[in-house]
Amino acid sequence: MVVLTQPLVENFSHIKTCKNNSTSSDHHDHTSNVIPVIDLLDPEANTLIIKACQEFGFFKVVNHGVPIETITKLENEAVKFFNLSQIEKDKACPANPFGYGNKRIGSNGDVGWVEYLLFTTNPQLTHNNSITIPGNSLLFRALVKEYVNAMRNMGCMVLEMIAEGLNIEQKNVLSRMLRDEKSDSCFRVNHYPPCPELLQTLSGRNLIGFGEHTDPQIISVVRSNNTSGLQISLKDGTWLSVPPDPYSFFINVGDSLQVMSNGRFRSVRHRVVADSLRARVSMIYFGGPPLSEKIAPLSCLMEEPDEQILYNEFTWSEYKMSAYKTRLGDNRLSLFERKPSHAQR
Repeated sequence: MVVLTQPLVENFSHIKTCKNNSTSSDHHDHTSNVIPVIDLLDPEANTLIIKACQEFGFFKVVNHGVPIETITKLENEAVKFFNLSQIEKDKACPANPFGYGNKRIGSNGDVGWVEYLLFTTNPQLTHNNSITIPGNSLLFRALVKEYVNAMRNMGCMVLEMIAEGLNIEQKNVLSRMLRDEKSDSCFRVNHYPPCPELLQTLSGRNLIGFGEHTDPQIISVVRSNNTSGLQISLKDGTWLSVPPDPYSFFINVGDSLQVMSNGRFRSVRHRVVADSLRARVSMIYFGGPPLSEKIAPLSCLMEEPDEQILYNEFTWSEYKMSAYKTRLGDNRLSLFERKPSHAQR
């Protein structure tokens, strides 16, 4: 789907660039084969998800059961919004943190070639009511609610499969946090406009749409249109381009799940590069726990006498406040890593 829009900025010098990855068909086939694809109807899905969380912190899910209409209806409305003039979009309520944002990511100086809408999923909060979508705010909010419900259900299904794959008796030990009425989850729609004027000025480099980072929550469910741009970092630091698939979803392991698994799973570092000719629209559900939830390695996983606890306990509120004070690419978990005692060295 092509999105027609005005350039967000006249001068791109303050937005970072990165080396252009290969776009050959051989490279596309290679990346398609590397990224784990999990069929949620596969009897072995639990085991495959555990392996993907350990190796990549990232995987694609198919046979997810989400109707395509739930996806396309919301995407179409989002495209209509992002096609509006900048004056109209600015009326939607500036992101603080919820609302409409343009280029600025957070409050610590990070910027990217992106504009977005950010919503809370907690019905007890009223932030969403102040976000005015020109045309039909009620319809947009209803579509967001429908989509978020589908993403929450899928996220909970995946988390329960993880619990089973780890042989945890309490199947909902992770999913209960997303289903809690006080779950501090959020939903974001990102729009990365095309930037054809940069083809000559960047000399073969890519403009950063959203800088490298990890997600602080438990799990993220990502879906995009058919434009590439998402990249994940492998264990050796290599950046791997993720081929888009508008009919599937991608799952990110977040920082909180890395802690609760005591480092068994890795929170995937990822970024988005802008496409010079085509717009990218992505929709992300960030599944978070209640603010008061204590985050620590699960006791049921710490039964081996020689396994050391890698992280100090913290509440989600504490971690969230800490994350807001950092830059996008910082290692937020480093402040909560447990230092080995003298006897363990």
